[in-house]
Amino acid sequence: MKGPATANPGGNRPTRRRTLAVAALIIAASALAGCATLGSPSVAENNDDALYGPSQSNLTSLSEVIQQHPSDPQAYNMRGSAYGEAGMNEQALADFNKAIGLDPHYAQAYANRGLVYRHMNNLEPALADYNKALSIEPSYAAAYLGRGIVYSLQGQTMQALADFNKAIALRPNNAEAYYNRGLLYQSQGQHQFAIDDFTTAIGLGPQREQPYVARALSYLAGNNNSSAATDLDQAVQLNPSDPKAWTTRGLAYERLGQKDKAAGCYAKALNLNAKYEPAVAGFARVGGQVGKTYQTF
Repeated sequence: MKGPATANPGGNRPTRRRTLAVAALIIAASALAGCATLGSPSVAENNDDALYGPSQSNLTSLSEVIQQHPSDPQAYNMRGSAYGEAGMNEQALADFNKAIGLDPHYAQAYANRGLVYRHMNNLEPALADYNKALSIEPSYAAAYLGRGIVYSLQGQTMQALADFNKAIALRPNNAEAYYNRGLLYQSQGQHQFAIDDFTTAIGLGPQREQPYVARALSYLAGNNNSSAATDLDQAVQLNPSDPKAWTTRGLAYERLGQKDKAAGCYAKALNLNAKYEPAVAGFARVGGQVGKTYQTF
């Protein structure tokens, strides 16, 4: 057994999930704890923004490029993208605005600004920017994907499906498009279509945990608990800091009758986010005990 990971319902901060670009957040499988106890701090308390955001030196370098080329829209677009990756939304918007002001036909800057608006939950300006990008560049696969996500968030299912289909037709190796189309199918209860899309997404990007978790949820919907557990074993090894993955894994093992392993999964999720209600409920449901050590593998 590797060193125990423990949780404290009142003592740990929730792990923040970065959503921009839906980038793969991968943590080495060797960091995964082999057992969990509810009662003390978790081994995984990383700040994703600090790990995956651009460094200050990169931002400084991009600013130096702008100082040398103050009329170059591409330079502003590049720095805006870096700001967006760092979650510095207002700075990102300012740079994209500047890029568009310098070149009103810069499709990528509109799409990038739309992405920032989307993650600020400003869906109408995001939609307008994606529409503008596509009016300039009708074969821009990333803009179809982004607009499809906005349509999906707005509940416009058919428009979202059409955009995901177009993004896939333009870029058949686009794992994100398959993943998001799979989520759309899943939301409509079309789980076999969803499983097929998640499987394709995994084939194209096997180092991301999100498609494994999503496919597992569709497997669980069809009572294929063993396949769900296998997917979730992989998911938590790819990203040990995802409370949703641990909680869903707990449900799979709960359904398989392995309540101690399920309790360990729920405890691990509570290590990461003590207020995550599905984990709280699951831990109680399987009779989890504070202070008890559980095997997670």
